[in-house]
Amino acid sequence: MLAPVTMKMLLRTKCFQCLAIPGSVKALHKDYRTATPQNFSNYESMKKNFKLEIPEYFNFAKDVLDQWTNMEKAGKKPSNPAFWWINGNGEEVRWSFEELGYLSRKFANILTEACALQRGDRVIVILPRIPEWWLANVACLRTGTVLIPGTTQLTQKDILYRLQSSKAKCIITNDALAPAVDAIASKCENLHSKLIVSQNSREGWGNLKEMIKHASDNHTCVETKHNEMMAIFFTSGTSGSPKMTGHTHSSFGLGLSVNARFWLDLTSSDMMWNTADTGWAKSAWSSVFSPWIQGACVFAHYLPRFEPTSILQTLSKFPITVFCSAPTAYRMLVQNDMTRCKFKSLKHCVSAGEPINPEVTEQWRNKTGLDIYEGYGQTETVLICGNFKGMKIKPGSMGKPSPAFDVKILDVNGNVLTPGQEGDIGIRVLPKRPFGLFTHYVDNPSKTASTIRGNFYITGDRGYMDEDGYFWFVARSDDIILSSGYRIGPFEVESALTEHPSVAESAVVSSPDPIRGEVVKAFIVLNPDYKLHDQEQLKKEIQEHVKKTTAPYKYPRKVEFIQELPKTVSGKIKRYELRKKEWKTI
Repeated sequence: MLAPVTMKMLLRTKCFQCLAIPGSVKALHKDYRTATPQNFSNYESMKKNFKLEIPEYFNFAKDVLDQWTNMEKAGKKPSNPAFWWINGNGEEVRWSFEELGYLSRKFANILTEACALQRGDRVIVILPRIPEWWLANVACLRTGTVLIPGTTQLTQKDILYRLQSSKAKCIITNDALAPAVDAIASKCENLHSKLIVSQNSREGWGNLKEMIKHASDNHTCVETKHNEMMAIFFTSGTSGSPKMTGHTHSSFGLGLSVNARFWLDLTSSDMMWNTADTGWAKSAWSSVFSPWIQGACVFAHYLPRFEPTSILQTLSKFPITVFCSAPTAYRMLVQNDMTRCKFKSLKHCVSAGEPINPEVTEQWRNKTGLDIYEGYGQTETVLICGNFKGMKIKPGSMGKPSPAFDVKILDVNGNVLTPGQEGDIGIRVLPKRPFGLFTHYVDNPSKTASTIRGNFYITGDRGYMDEDGYFWFVARSDDIILSSGYRIGPFEVESALTEHPSVAESAVVSSPDPIRGEVVKAFIVLNPDYKLHDQEQLKKEIQEHVKKTTAPYKYPRKVEFIQELPKTVSGKIKRYELRKKEWKTI
């Protein structure tokens, strides 16, 4: 006998249908090179007609992933997998939505039974691009535990800060970082479970590979309310220690439908490859939620470091239709000989994380026949502005506001500025707060409150809007540095520099770089005892010190010793002057 259809089931079905619109199950366009949208007709109608109802209860694993499993079983979606992973050693993993569900339910049972985690408990996951990272994401969704991702470049000090700040009860990592965790675990009173992804056993750790073999797949997904905390993402620590950005089950699980349907223009016939590091919110954007909202395949390639040749070979060999990477990656790719590359399936390329140079987009178009559609967003948001298919691309522009937000340029009093005037980029949050926005900075109410100006959330970035409604990025008001897709805050680097005995004081700013777009540059005032030392040798020592003290990607690739730092009358360092000096020739 069939179970009675409840109102809750109807809401869930409606919610799923809202996310996966009919266009998401049609066949691929025959012409991969077309810029015609698959999920909407034009920008104006997309912006006008977008509406997404938020149900009281929502869980992405149950209401989206399991629904795709049902569609898969019924033969109502294309046969491409849900997940396709490769590495450089010839290994390959492919999962259907049904297999993803089966394995993630096993993982969920490990979290609730072996680790004794309860709904709302926090789990730090620091893993590279390996299949277990995706399983951890879905297992946390199924159990209602709060996922906290971290990049594998975190140091022992970084991990300690994150464990203590988040009060996480469980950490999941690999052989490379387990020793660092063991060294500081005694200082983390809330931590009681450690899982390792390894071929070998380690004392005090549960071996995830072995545990999954024996775990039951019989697990019932928790009933989560749409506004329950789903994940916490640490920011880059611009003006202090990294902040914890809280996202709910709906802010990303439903909010990222904007990215999926409109910016990425995905369907269930697509295969999406996003090269972002697993520690950042961009991986949640384009390696988890956006593709799976549309039933597309998530493609992943485990590369310990970015290798342009391998990237190009992979794009040629596999049926990847949508590619997302940082501007730095595109800069490196176009410098390679691409004459033998045949991207037979690739039809849509997007970029985010930092502004992309118009010259790079032109070179990419000349070599591939494809435009790069730039998008703009933050850890705190879903897509804020983007270049969408079917609209004119203005090189260097962030495009137009996404359907999720009412975006304006504001003055210091929260008044909307006219086109052409530079100001703060803001998102309207009153009288109704948009659902694709973070809830708050966890345990930091003052910082949360400081982001509101009148009826708007202030992004912290500055820009202007032109007469055609296109937005243009000008600068980061908080001095953040965007290098190779990583967001780096000066405070953390300066703190590391201060720990070196030669450094009296320092200031860190961005400096132009032909490959990375910009890099970290440190201006250093030396202590008197070190002023006669060999300066080139001292630079190398300081750089190595920073690599060991904080995540290696944050170290200053450029170092300049100066007599004194420019300061205001109140003693604050005028980083703007130093940054202006670096960029004056550009």
